[in-house]
Amino acid sequence: MSQIMNVRDTISGSQGECYITIAGRRYNFMTVISIDATIEKSKEEVAILGKTGKANKSVGWKGSGSMTFYYNTSIFREAMLKFKDTGEDFYFDIQITNADLSSSVGRQTVILKDCNSDSITMAKLDADAALLDEDMDFTFDDCEMPEKFNAIAGM
Repeated sequence: MSQIMNVRDTISGSQGECYITIAGRRYNFMTVISIDATIEKSKEEVAILGKTGKANKSVGWKGSGSMTFYYNTSIFREAMLKFKDTGEDFYFDIQITNADLSSSVGRQTVILKDCNSDSITMAKLDADAALLDEDMDFTFDDCEMPEKFNAIAGM
């Protein structure tokens, strides 16, 4: 009989932490609702003599992400106003930790470095909304993973 994953080893989406470091200040970004960051590989098609199809070679990568958070902080609006007034762009780091204590896999922490927003919501009202939130797309130039999940039993 093969082993199967224990249901406790799935990770609860709400168990964890998120920190933003911008302009030298570190914030507990507890207002985040969701965040998703990916690395997309850049590939070039390569013609190979003797093959009828082309092969693909990875030649680089691009990091991008998106997050949704409650509309109750001015951190990013202040940075955007400074950019608007001075032309000095702003970069920030995002540290995301998954930490579901009921799982045997432990914690995982990923730090997205040199993030740069695509756009910032400057003002918002919505008479139909019970709660206001905002979305931000961003790119990042580097990342690291100082904490990794433990292997699931049986893997």
